[in-house]
Amino acid sequence: MATHKSAIKRNRQNAVRNARNTQVRSTMRTFVKNVRTAVADNDKEAAEAALKIAVPYIDKAATKGVIHKSTASRKISRLNKLVNTLD
Repeated sequence: MATHKSAIKRNRQNAVRNARNTQVRSTMRTFVKNVRTAVADNDKEAAEAALKIAVPYIDKAATKGVIHKSTASRKISRLNKLVNTLD
């Protein structure tokens, strides 16, 4: 366990950041899952509505540094492609 004052503070900061990043990543995955579920049910309206919620949140996760910007771009592209397959 850390004994230096600065190391104790660093551990505290890391714990807070880890909890925040975990929450953001989990929420992002839930939104992505909602899009995929709507597509699986062939519900175009629900899929588009879920996509409108998921895309800004994925961008937000990339801005916060939870995921890489290329990963965010790839996820958004694949979700858009998936939703556009519905007719």
